[in-house]
Amino acid sequence: MSEMLSQARQLAPTIRERAQEIERARRLPADLAVTLAQAGVFRIMLPRSLGGLELGAADALRVIEAIGEADASTGWCVMIAATSSLSAAYLPMEAARRIHATPTTITGGVFAPMGKARAEGDGYRLSGRWQWASGSANCAWLAGGSAILEDGKPRLLPNGTLDSRMLFFPASAATLIDSWHTSGLCGTGSGEMQVDDITVPREYSVSLITDLPREQGPLYRFPVFGLLALGIAAVMLGNARAAVADLVELAGAKKPQASSRTLAERAAAQAELAQAEARLRGARAFYYEAVGEAWSKACAGDPLDTAERASLRLAATHAVRTCADVARAMHDLGGGSSVFLSSALQRRFRDAHVGTQHMMVSPATWELTGRVLMGLPTDASVL
Repeated sequence: MSEMLSQARQLAPTIRERAQEIERARRLPADLAVTLAQAGVFRIMLPRSLGGLELGAADALRVIEAIGEADASTGWCVMIAATSSLSAAYLPMEAARRIHATPTTITGGVFAPMGKARAEGDGYRLSGRWQWASGSANCAWLAGGSAILEDGKPRLLPNGTLDSRMLFFPASAATLIDSWHTSGLCGTGSGEMQVDDITVPREYSVSLITDLPREQGPLYRFPVFGLLALGIAAVMLGNARAAVADLVELAGAKKPQASSRTLAERAAAQAELAQAEARLRGARAFYYEAVGEAWSKACAGDPLDTAERASLRLAATHAVRTCADVARAMHDLGGGSSVFLSSALQRRFRDAHVGTQHMMVSPATWELTGRVLMGLPTDASVL
């Protein structure tokens, strides 16, 4: 077990105890964010050259999984901050150093190109409003995906797709809009952020599609979007594991109406639990198998080809959607007990099904990865 995973598991009971508080606050409490930052969990994917931990892919994902098992919203915030820090491997070194000047810096942002930037001197003039800015309330720096305008029109890449860049700016330059009123992952604080006509120096921008990483470690040979999808899956794997544990705890004491036996003693419940456990273990095994195969390739110094990138996305999507099925099965087994807000099972169920809505693990990824499996030409820029 890595030292960081051990620390994450030590933090888990405190996080779990505060899960309802986190949900009510609709954001990660500032003091808990500081505790996590001091423990180093936000730096698991940050390059060592910038004071990061630069863990191996599987090690980093197991840390996210452990936090997600304690509370999915907290795991989600850790995942967003960790994957956001991957951009530091692409930024010019001096800009990356300024952004990550202190060990407790938290970064976040939104890749979707909802901003508009026009070149001006040595930088850009940026305006935009982005949804799904998870964890932004605790960030020192934020980034927004932006279309680059030329002659008033969005610039396109040679293949005809939008030429967008991530533009980084101090969080103080943004207005955070409290619009996060959702059915699940309530504590992620994934509201909107907005900037109006701010200046962003050119060195604080990066394309995660056309730029190459400056860092040479194997972690940065993984596709950034692939790691984002894998991070989402890690949170959901932890959440589903907790749902199983919550059900087992409930089943040992609960006696369904008109029954003298506990839920744990009922054959139907035993069979459903066993099948859910098999589905969860199977999805997790495929997930870490795909990560391990890609890591071996990356450690050999080779770039991941389209088939290997597709395998990572397939494993992530399968894990997320299997975990939602497992959380639903545990919620159903809990019966009437599951519907109360005091029940962890209803929160695990809601969090799992909001997790499935992220575009990186949406049903469209079945088609994307299926095209690769069929050997058809595929745009792999966001794999």
